[in-house]
Amino acid sequence: MTTRRHALLATAALPAAASAASRAGWPAPEEINRRVSEVTATEIAFAARMANRDADGFRRFLAPDTIFLNGKTPLRGPEAVMAAWQKFFDGPKAPFSWAPDLVAVLPSGDLAQSSGPVTDADGKLVARFQSVWRRKATGGWEIVFDQGSDVCR
Repeated sequence: MTTRRHALLATAALPAAASAASRAGWPAPEEINRRVSEVTATEIAFAARMANRDADGFRRFLAPDTIFLNGKTPLRGPEAVMAAWQKFFDGPKAPFSWAPDLVAVLPSGDLAQSSGPVTDADGKLVARFQSVWRRKATGGWEIVFDQGSDVCR
């Protein structure tokens, strides 16, 4: 009897809890889905800059305080990232490519993580990437953290 009463009370409280969460700043699922779509499209556009050999376009996705963790020493800021990554833009064909297969956005809607496979020029899986994106006050997204991890053989 007590278990049933607790279950009925909990069920009755769900709409109130959902309403309280909404008032507490939790966005509607549709809003989170929209932000996930934005970040997915942004990650794809970012990767396209590499494929299109567009170093200047690539740089525009980097936040002023971006950090790339793709080695023993973090690359801090767009200038350091571009100095280290310029070699990847040399030549007619990109040495690797990537695409997101997972994107998650915080309830605030202002921070997101994307991850997915990295393939070499022949399409062979060589790594996975993790990127953290921050929503800019003017809209759009900028990358604040990036890290690649080699695939275990």
